[in-house]
Amino acid sequence: MNQQFADWLRGFVPPSGTVNRFERMRSCAGALFGLLMAGLLTHLTVGESLGAAWLIAPMGASSVLLFAVPASPLAQPWSIIGGNISAAIIGVTCGKLVSDPLIGAALAGSLAIGGMFWLRCLHPPSGAVALTAVLGGPAIHAMGYHFVLMPVAVNSILLLAAALFYNNATGRRYPHGIPAEVTSRHDTGDVLPTSRLGFSADDLDAVLKTYNEVIDISREDLQTILTQTEMLGYQRRFGAITCAAVMSRDVVSAEFGTTLDEAWALMREHHLTALPIIDRARRVIGIVTKTDFLMHADLDRHMDIGSKLAGFIRRSHRDHSEKPEVVGQIMSTNVILASVDKPVVELVPAMSDAGLHQLPVIDEERRLVGILTQSDLIAALYESSLQKV
Repeated sequence: MNQQFADWLRGFVPPSGTVNRFERMRSCAGALFGLLMAGLLTHLTVGESLGAAWLIAPMGASSVLLFAVPASPLAQPWSIIGGNISAAIIGVTCGKLVSDPLIGAALAGSLAIGGMFWLRCLHPPSGAVALTAVLGGPAIHAMGYHFVLMPVAVNSILLLAAALFYNNATGRRYPHGIPAEVTSRHDTGDVLPTSRLGFSADDLDAVLKTYNEVIDISREDLQTILTQTEMLGYQRRFGAITCAAVMSRDVVSAEFGTTLDEAWALMREHHLTALPIIDRARRVIGIVTKTDFLMHADLDRHMDIGSKLAGFIRRSHRDHSEKPEVVGQIMSTNVILASVDKPVVELVPAMSDAGLHQLPVIDEERRLVGILTQSDLIAALYESSLQKV
């Protein structure tokens, strides 16, 4: 019984946090910056007329969300603006219609929560805004619905502006919007390869619906955390094989000024689908694929593929040709690269979902040292699984 009671008491103590000292200091400094800027700008806007109402108390709670947990759905721009304004309107209305302050405050808090659920702008500090409108005293009551605009709306907008600037300036993405959905590169109805195994987004949605509670994290962030956890578990089970262990080191490459016919000959001679483009220091500046050749040759408008491609590759022997003459003119510069010490399991989404057949591997100075193909990746994962059997 004593042990059970001790375990019960330990449930009141939260576990240690996972954020480091820098993140804690960043959050504290953000709240200082945000509240100070919001208060000063409100003072400059309205002057001395409102006194202590330059910055209402619920803004302190809003600052916790906006600067300490900016990824929370409760801290997003619509949450603070919509939540605080709707709660202020409800609070002022309850204060005018209900004579008993206790009943009015309770009713305002309850209706504010219902309104925020309906408007999809749940923001915990907004409950305090609703109570402030009812229990704020004669000065707040005298403002009437002006309280909604000033100080609630003005404080909320200024604090949000400070959060937008500070979070992005200190390396935190804000607002934490929903990322664009990745679809099949073949424009078919199949789901992405990595979604065919393990849990899917539909699985997560079904579990969250069964859970039936508000969680202080977005579904997208939760899915990312779970996926990365799966990846770490895989690395623990099968070992962290790095690119350096399985990559091809004798890499065929070209430079910006390599002519189209020379590059095409290299790709055909070595049976390649892609050719990394490097500068004189062997740093990767782009990549050219067979798709680049076919696309720039404009083959979709011509039936004679062979002659059209040959005409595109052949040199024009003119100084000012209207068509590309070197691979640097048709290469893709947005190249996904892998470092030599990167675990190959982390490259599975890029090579399966994005359909990449090969990735250039670089060292610390971005110099080309190898290339990792889909065959290398499959062989590494297969060999690793055999070792664990």
